[in-house]
Amino acid sequence: MRILHTSDWHLGRSFHRVNMLGAQAEFIGHLVATAREREVDAVVVSGDVYDRAVPPLAAVELFDDALHRLADLGVPTVMISGNHDSARRLGVGAGLIGRAGIHLRTAPAACADPVVLADDHGDVAFYGLPYLEPALVKDEFGVKRAGHEAVLGAAMDRVRADLAARTLGTRSVVLAHAFVTGGEASDSERDITIGGVAAVPSGVFDGVDYVALGHLHGSQAISERVRYSGSPLPYSFSESAHRKSMWLVDLGGSGEIEAERIDCPVPRPLARVRGDIETLLADPELARHEEAWVEATLTDPVRPDDPMARLCERFPHTLSLAFDPERSPEDPDVSYAQRLKGRSDQQIAEDFVTHVRGAGPDVPEQAVLRAAFDTVRTDDTVREVAR
Repeated sequence: MRILHTSDWHLGRSFHRVNMLGAQAEFIGHLVATAREREVDAVVVSGDVYDRAVPPLAAVELFDDALHRLADLGVPTVMISGNHDSARRLGVGAGLIGRAGIHLRTAPAACADPVVLADDHGDVAFYGLPYLEPALVKDEFGVKRAGHEAVLGAAMDRVRADLAARTLGTRSVVLAHAFVTGGEASDSERDITIGGVAAVPSGVFDGVDYVALGHLHGSQAISERVRYSGSPLPYSFSESAHRKSMWLVDLGGSGEIEAERIDCPVPRPLARVRGDIETLLADPELARHEEAWVEATLTDPVRPDDPMARLCERFPHTLSLAFDPERSPEDPDVSYAQRLKGRSDQQIAEDFVTHVRGAGPDVPEQAVLRAAFDTVRTDDTVREVAR
């Protein structure tokens, strides 16, 4: 069975104020053309279809167009909701849409209710695990501690139990939206940390033939059978080195895997340039970036006059401008942002406690801070989904 694995469309998202809807529409066309030309048997979309719980109308219209084009193609499609989606909104009409061969899996309780497709070798069961927010689904899965590994592990126990009850030789594909240990993150994914932990071990998915992951925006293979497709478009300059693609996976009769990367259309390359402004304006080596979307970091010791306008004369698509003067770490003028770079909210809060009372928080106090951050993040998620 030939499977086209994609995820993290983030319909409705912009890139540094650049409207990406046209590029997203071009990707949908590329997806449909690839499914037709490469004779794909199933399309899987592993979450974050939209960029937010209540997407703009234009994004909903594009999603509707994608559903119609996939249905017209006659290729079964399985989709799950991600942490940016409202699972309940995305799942509206799922039963009716399923009659057209578009199978939406957004309810945690239905994670062990697969979409079963068949090829010459027998059945393939597609299990859709929507994003499982631990605090919201721990009761559903009967876990005592709200953590990503616990709820995903419980969901996978249900999947394995269902699979064991099926005809011997039934192959399996799991769609999941999670941060799996070993994956490389970028700046554009929303933090899903709970209890100081965001990642789950890949072993939680043991026992299935292929795991189609979403959430991380870089295409990558955690193992032969566990892969991220990545987002089809860039959503931060941290993705400047990414090769945006989908996975074309051939699942053999005995569960063997062959995977090929299918490149996605690139609306414009990304470039990160760094140096003093005179160097950036004159260096011939930078000519290759003149038509790219550019993030420029200026290292001038004194902020130059009108830097954005000057940079745009050479790099007309400059979207981001940062200042990082070359100073020693001990320099009192080193920016607050630089001092905080790379530090988590938890670490910053602990540093503040140390600063105001002369001693850092002890273990119980660290636990209180961690619980507070977890509660705020969970409350934000609940409020967004409830809108």
